[in-house]
Amino acid sequence: MTSLTIGIITAACICGGALVGYVLQRVLPRHHLSKEAQDTVKLAVGVIATSTALVLGLLVSSSKAEFDAMGARLVQFGANVIMLDTILAEYGPEAKPAREQLRQMVEIMLQRLWPEERAAGSSLAAIERGGGIAAMGVTLRAFQPTTDEQRALLAQAHQITNGVSRARWELIEDAQRGLPPILLEVLIFWLTLLFVSFGLFAPRNWIVFVALMVSACSMAAAIFLVLEMNSPLDGLMKISSAPLRKALELLGR
Repeated sequence: MTSLTIGIITAACICGGALVGYVLQRVLPRHHLSKEAQDTVKLAVGVIATSTALVLGLLVSSSKAEFDAMGARLVQFGANVIMLDTILAEYGPEAKPAREQLRQMVEIMLQRLWPEERAAGSSLAAIERGGGIAAMGVTLRAFQPTTDEQRALLAQAHQITNGVSRARWELIEDAQRGLPPILLEVLIFWLTLLFVSFGLFAPRNWIVFVALMVSACSMAAAIFLVLEMNSPLDGLMKISSAPLRKALELLGR
């Protein structure tokens, strides 16, 4: 289920809660809506509102940290690619095919993750299918250095290639975590209860109704943003491709 679908379902649940409150306001006996009843309900709702704010704040902070961490990994990947190309350039003319292979690997990754018109499919799946790093390792193992300097450069190239390969698998494994479904379900339940209470004691006019609907959609949008930031390689909100594009620009110079 996509982040947008969950966001729409969340908006429907919260708006439905406000409508349920309006219905209860009409069908409940008047003594259930007395001033004393309102004060007691407000106290209970205050506890739920505090818990909801804390959980939502923690989710936003955690998802933003995950989004930034993925961006940092991409920056590190771009830096490693530039360093590897520089080392291969110092190795000598015989490393030119390997440099071209490195450039093609970066181009393919950009096309798979940030194409102008991408077909349906997961960007993470594109990373899992990518075998450019492994192919680069095979190419480097075929080199036959003849000087101590070339041997040292080849050792550095192997080290960087291994680091890039490890980072790729860490990225794939890290993306498997996601948000616990029960946490999301409880949060949506709390928000729905809040808006039931709002509708229960709200004045029956269009201004108040529209304000409740806008507020409900805002809460759903917050959950949508949490889910989007928690999947930085897919969806509408993706990490920037600028580091890889800059690396591609510098390759071969």
